[in-house]
This record gives sequence, structure tokens and C-alpha cells, in this order.
Amino acid sequence: MTDRGEGQETRPMSRLRGMSLLAQGIRRIVLDVLKPHTPRLTDLALMLSRDEQVNGLNISLKEVDQNTESITITLEGDNLQFESIKEILEQAGAVIHSIDQVVAGKHFVEEVTLQPENT
Repeated sequence: MTDRGEGQETRPMSRLRGMSLLAQGIRRIVLDVLKPHTPRLTDLALMLSRDEQVNGLNISLKEVDQNTESITITLEGDNLQFESIKEILEQAGAVIHSIDQVVAGKHFVEEVTLQPENT
């Protein structure tokens, strides 16, 4: 396979795959997480913030039931390591339900909401 733009020479795709196309790694990740009541949100925030790659984070409580709390965790950094974050959460007894957003690359690109066309 090749990658050819108009007026550009042909480059093998394998060469593109081998190049580092991103100056930055994962910059933001938003997780839907289920956790037990302990540790407290403040303690979980401190546990996650000790990761060297985490520059900042936000934890929002969505729902509380008898044994668990549903939370959304937003983490930002220059090169977040998902496996490291997952390990910290597992040590806290938490389970990741889903990855709801990932931002990577040199710049943050915010999600655009399109308005439906009137028919």
C-alpha cells in the first residue's frame, strides 16, 4: 500500500507507521468508573495525582448506591499511560466501565456538536 497526495511522491505506508507522527502522547482521558465507598474521592484523587504523567485531574460523583459510587475521572498530562492509571484504580478496588474520551497530539481538539438539519 502507498500513501499518495496530489503532486507528492509515493511513500510506503509501512514507513509512515514507523514514524512518530505525534509530538505528544495521550493528553486527556475521561473514564467512567465504578468504585467502592473507600477510598474517599479525595484519597483517590491523591493516588492518581502521584503518577508522574498526570498534570491534573477532576473526579465527579455521578451516583451513589449502597456499596458503590459511579464517578467520572478526567485526567490531563503530556503522555498519560493508560495501564498505569488502570493499575492505580484497580488497587483502589475500582473498575473502569468505559473510556469516554481520549485526546492525543500536539493540541487539544475539543469535540464539535453539530446541529441537526431542519427537514
